Amino acid sequence: MTLRETTMPHYAIHALDHAGALERRLAHYEAHKTYLGGTLPVRIVVSGPLLAEDGETMIGSLFVVEAPDRAAVEAFHAADPFREAGIWERVTITGFRLRQAALPA
Repeated sequence: MTLRETTMPHYAIHALDHAGALERRLAHYEAHKTYLGGTLPVRIVVSGPLLAEDGETMIGSLFVVEAPDRAAVEAFHAADPFREAGIWERVTITGFRLRQAALPA
């Protein structure tokens, strides 16, 4: 991936699941993927599950998004099926300055 010039700000969304939410996460995974593949109020730069120390068990989600403002990021987050299913226990949305990105291996 190459960096492109943009005037839109970036935001990091760090979402940690409730303890024991893996089964619920898996039950709503297809709806979550469908949502992320649709028309969104943000542009996803990178996203994926956060993993437990075993390197396999999903325990949360991380997104870096480009959006016109924080309100668009909050709208994106609020409409996610994972949020609607109550999977995430704690979510932080933080401004992010994208300085460097690497091509996937």
